[in-house]
Amino acid sequence: MLLKPAQARALYEDALQNGYAILAVNADSPAALRDVLEAARQTEAPIIIETSLWQLEGHSFGAGDAILGLKSYLAFLAALCESEKLAAVPLVFHTDHIKGPQTMEIIQAAIQGRKLGETLLRASSISLDSVEWDTEENIAQLCRLCHFAHENGFDMTLEAEAGVDDGLTDEDTTRRIVGEVEARYPQFLALWAPGVGTQHGLGGANNFSASHVAFQRDLARELTGRDIGIALHGSSGLSAQNLREAVKAGVAKVNWSSESLLLRAQAAQEFFTQNEALLKGPKKAEWKLAAMDNGLASFVSSRYVPTVCERIEILGGAGQAAHFVP
Repeated sequence: MLLKPAQARALYEDALQNGYAILAVNADSPAALRDVLEAARQTEAPIIIETSLWQLEGHSFGAGDAILGLKSYLAFLAALCESEKLAAVPLVFHTDHIKGPQTMEIIQAAIQGRKLGETLLRASSISLDSVEWDTEENIAQLCRLCHFAHENGFDMTLEAEAGVDDGLTDEDTTRRIVGEVEARYPQFLALWAPGVGTQHGLGGANNFSASHVAFQRDLARELTGRDIGIALHGSSGLSAQNLREAVKAGVAKVNWSSESLLLRAQAAQEFFTQNEALLKGPKKAEWKLAAMDNGLASFVSSRYVPTVCERIEILGGAGQAAHFVP
């Protein structure tokens, strides 16, 4: 089931109250979307699938047109959610790392949604990539989105972020961003993504601080008067122990992209290595099975889905789909 914004807020609150975090996977192909949902089904867990600008513009969805990519992404997710096999999976669709000149157009389209038959498809929650802005511009853009939703009567669930790659976000920055957005547009904010010592990508320095997660969680509660889940960016490369400590400290959403992409690429490399002789020439009947997209996608899925299941279990999400009633 594709959750509405109010249901996504309820899910984030449920994760905090019951001591688990929801895995948020950046998925850049229809096969990846299906695999992530399959892992959630197998573990009976809620799941977040998020997309960044490069996925919307990628060949699988928009082929250079981000708005077309958003429509295609939503339509494919909706089709999967309506299938009998996957209908019981609580799914959050989240916009992540949307930046550049089309930023507002893309995210406003995600908030507004689109009709597919009688069904309104929209983002369950949204965030802005703040890397190119200073604090004041970040606040201005977040408030601009809140104003758009408020003026047009759209429900919206918001994740705000600071410079997540810039070490530990200081108290003053949190007070300015969280405090001002909440004061001007109360109740929209559901997640806060401060810097807690992690970095996006692979190979960067990992100075993760669970104590800073807890500090930021308490500060966000002070500023808003309610529990605000911490969104952990840059989780690729963190140990299972790090992840469990993060959840215990107040993380409700864990972004996972670089390691996920690498796992799928390595599985594809393994597939082509194993089938190299077949693909050099159609001399055997089996060559077509190796050449079709289905052969590659099925092989990658067999390697990838168990790892996604393992990460869901580390975060405590397994079994929570039955517990959470949207």
